[in-house]
Amino acid sequence: MPSAVRIESAGKSYGATVALDDVSLQIEPGQMVALLGPSGCGKTSLLRSIAGLSPLDSGTVRIGDVDVTHLPARHRPIGMVFQHYALFPNMSVAENISFPLAIRRERRAARDARVEELLALIGMSELADRYPNQLSGGQQQRVALARALAPEPDVLLLDEPLAALDAAIRNDLRDEIRRIQHRVGTTAVFVTHDQSEAMAVADRVAVMDRGRILEVAAPAEIYERPTSRFTATFVGSRNALELPVDADRVVRWGQAFEVPAPTAANGKALAVFRPEDVRITGRDGLPGTVDVVLFLGATSRIYLTVDGHTVHADLPSRAAAEYRPGQHVGVTVAADDVRVFAS
Repeated sequence: MPSAVRIESAGKSYGATVALDDVSLQIEPGQMVALLGPSGCGKTSLLRSIAGLSPLDSGTVRIGDVDVTHLPARHRPIGMVFQHYALFPNMSVAENISFPLAIRRERRAARDARVEELLALIGMSELADRYPNQLSGGQQQRVALARALAPEPDVLLLDEPLAALDAAIRNDLRDEIRRIQHRVGTTAVFVTHDQSEAMAVADRVAVMDRGRILEVAAPAEIYERPTSRFTATFVGSRNALELPVDADRVVRWGQAFEVPAPTAANGKALAVFRPEDVRITGRDGLPGTVDVVLFLGATSRIYLTVDGHTVHADLPSRAAAEYRPGQHVGVTVAADDVRVFAS
């Protein structure tokens, strides 16, 4: 079976700005892949190249076994959801969802049946006759999702679909998008700069920076075992310390940890570890002082000064309750939890 989407050696520039620099990506049928990176990294340009909205300067795009590189957007088997809904204000919810089917001149009975099915899928059957200005932002985006799915596209493209929503609504709709995508089984590409969104919705995450894909892996792999310095410092909260490389090619941070230095490290290396991997002890480890304890609900974040560095540790709030600002503690990190990169 061919890949659902296959991009090979994609290149795209806007004047002197390189948006895509020799990008290749393969997406398997039924997968949700998140394109994750900061603003200007090329993720939206890559999505638009799949959609046919931004033709490539070089490279190819295949959907299924068809080369669509030069195919106009209207002829590509894709559905697209934008950040700002893009609903027709003069059409009802049902009419918006039905629109792509009407363009295809599908029979009225078939259109009505598909609309009814999708309204049930997004939980809005009772709102079929409402107009966009009568809906909340989350409801409008649900309608936009249903409209994109109406013609049963081979690939669903979502361009920052949650960015315009309030936090509580964003989380609910994030989970809903994942549920719906699982249920219908459509291959999907989800663009976001939000790491938690990418981790929650995706089967695989493609991390992008400066027009390139740095790595592609399952969310847990990206979070726990990043292979690039950029990913290690961009994804999730982290401690990042520049430390000397010993003569025996070891990166050692006092009694806290020691790990082998990367091959390319010359004099110094960047050691990265997650707050949840920091262990606070009574006496053992590298001496440190508690600066601040922030209660965050189930967990608390403790900021410490250790060997001249500010380090943060995440602990269950019940365990963190025993620590106070000014308290002297010991700090350790398991060697397996430390990622080291050339400085």
